[in-house]
Amino acid sequence: MAFSVRISREARDDIQQAILWYNGRRKGLGRNFFTAVQSAILVLKINPFFQIRYDNIRCLPLSKFPYMIHYTVDVVQQVIFIYAVLNTYRDTDAKDRVS
Repeated sequence: MAFSVRISREARDDIQQAILWYNGRRKGLGRNFFTAVQSAILVLKINPFFQIRYDNIRCLPLSKFPYMIHYTVDVVQQVIFIYAVLNTYRDTDAKDRVS
């Protein structure tokens, strides 16, 4: 039986911000990002038991994009709760770099 998925408002905002950022870099790239998110969610519906990273939060990396879906699983109710879709790449500001 496939799990159902609930996506928090914060995670939806994360996704929307990433789409806008990628579209600002190249037309259509935001759509590719969204497709990667949708594909990952389909994977989670079938098998949500990926590695627990902290507390009770599990993470699934997106393919081709430096983002991870942060979620929990309610086995009894067969529900996946997605809390965030976060960028795993951090580029520090130039002022923070050592010359």
